[in-house]
Order: sequence, then structure tokens, then C-alpha cells
Amino acid sequence: SEMCIRDRIVCIEMISKQQKPINSGFGAKSEPAAVMENIDLSDKTVVVTGGYSGIGLETIRALKEAGARVVAPARRKDIAIKELDGIIDKDDVAEMDLADPSSVQQFVDDFTEKVSSLDILINNAGIMACPEMRTSQGWELQFAVNQIGHFVLTKGLLPLMQKANGARLVALSSTGHKISGIRWDDIHFKSSDYDKWAAYGQSKTAGSLLAVEVDKRMQDSGIRAFGVHPGGIMTPLQRHLETEEMVALGWMNEDGEPTERVAKMFKSPTQGASTSLWAATSPQLDDIGGVYCEDCDVAKRQDDSDKNARFIGVADWAVDSEEASRLWEETEKILN
Repeated sequence: SEMCIRDRIVCIEMISKQQKPINSGFGAKSEPAAVMENIDLSDKTVVVTGGYSGIGLETIRALKEAGARVVAPARRKDIAIKELDGIIDKDDVAEMDLADPSSVQQFVDDFTEKVSSLDILINNAGIMACPEMRTSQGWELQFAVNQIGHFVLTKGLLPLMQKANGARLVALSSTGHKISGIRWDDIHFKSSDYDKWAAYGQSKTAGSLLAVEVDKRMQDSGIRAFGVHPGGIMTPLQRHLETEEMVALGWMNEDGEPTERVAKMFKSPTQGASTSLWAATSPQLDDIGGVYCEDCDVAKRQDDSDKNARFIGVADWAVDSEEASRLWEETEKILN
């Protein structure tokens, strides 16, 4: 109807006003030391998923150096303890499998008994472009881990975050969100051929939409939320990609070395952690939320006329308030 169209236009205009860079003073290659300068996290409690490799490990390292207590739930607890040795106490590594909602809920229950509040939650863990795999419930694995598991975790920890003095959620997305919005008709590829990149794309759109919805629901309770694209980083996230595929994608040459374009665009793991750290701690964001961030700033809306549009900015569907509400409701239906 004409009214619905008008409301939709108003909604898009509101998002456009919010989703604008703030000129943070940082950039794509900023290091954690610069982003975290003068940030004191003493007496703060943080949870970071996927914190024992790649950018997750560097995120935890920087948070600890700023004085925070960091808890790292992990599917492979023994490996996490080994990798995080000397960074966090082994008692702050906990069992949790994001592909299993009961495991996630158990972590939430155990954690809630041990702490009085939670200041920062960083949903960093994820899987990318894996072969078709399904959970015991029949859910497509990338959506199950990247969205459903983090949804259970986030929703379960919101009461603790309400008790903090200005808590923040950081939900990792990716420029891969531009591959696909949410596939409402067939989220789990039950009636269509599995496409690992479409599955990854929608799961990364979901990360951004989770931040939009949490911010909308919880900002009056002092919780702000941010979607984050960390940038291109060679980490264990690429473990499911064969060398031939990475050559085809233009990420490396036949000798297995990064191409010139990748060497220029890609970040180190420490630089890849910086946008998460900025979103989680920066006072520049005290009155902002529900936005998608990249390169240590609020990202621009995607400009299709830009030759780099595939890699820069955020697609409308990833910051759409109506899509965010629908995804929240759909995820609850899936869980029920």
C-alpha cells in the first residue's frame, strides 16, 4: 500500500542518516595499541567467542592488556587453553559448542552463576564456506553456528549486560554479507542446492542484523550493539578452502603466495582485531548503535557506482530494521 511504501522510505532515510562515518581518526591498518590507547577496562568482564585463534586471539590479548577479565568459551577447550596460555587464566576458558544450543545455554547458565554483570560480548567465532554439513536438528551449519548459536548466547546474556554500566555487543559480520541477504524461503537449503558462499553470505548478513535488533530492543537498558567487518585477513577461517579455489578467487598465486591485490588489501590478524576493539570500547560510539563498522569507523552505505563496492560499505539488507526484527522472530521459531 501507499502507506507501507511511505513508511519504508522513511525507515531507509533514518538508516542512511545513522549509517555514516564519524571520522574516528583510525583506519584500515590501525593497530590495537593505537585503538586501545587510554582505554581502561579494569573491573570489566568480557566474553569473546572464537578467541583462541586468528583475530579472536588478538582481540583477547588487547582486552587483557587494557585490564579486562576475558572469558573464552570454546568448542575445543583443551586447544583453547593451550593457545591462550599466558594470556588468560585457564579457568576463564569454558566449554561451549555454538552448533549445539543446549551447550550454549549451559555456558550461559554456568556463567550467570559466576558473575554479576557483563560489560562486553564479542561474537567473534564463525565458519566460512564449508562443505554442506548439518546439525542434528537438520540446520545448515554456517547459519547454525554463525547465527543460531550466537543468538542463543546473546539473548541468554542480555540480563547480565543490563546490569553493567553501558554494555556493548559486537557481532562480527563480513563484506561477504553482500553475497546474500537472508534466504527467507529456504534458509537451510532444504529445497535448493547447497551453495556454500550463499550460505556464508546470509550468515554474515545475520550477524549485522542481530546487532541492529539488539540495539533497537536494548538501548534503553544501556546496551548498544555493533556489526563489524574486520577486513580481509588470512586466518584459520579459510581452512575449508582449497588452494585452487583461493587462486580462482584471486587471493593467492599458483605458488601459494598472496597476490599483490591481497597483500595490499588484507590485514594482519592484529589489524583485523582493531575494528572489534574500537566498536567494543571507543567513547566515540557512546551515543551510537545498530550500525555496521569497518576499518575502525562506521561504514558508508554501499555505493554501487563505486568500483570497490563489493568490498566497501554495507548493503541495505544488512542494516534494515524490519529484516532484523524478522530474523529475530524467525530464529526463535527455528529454536522452538
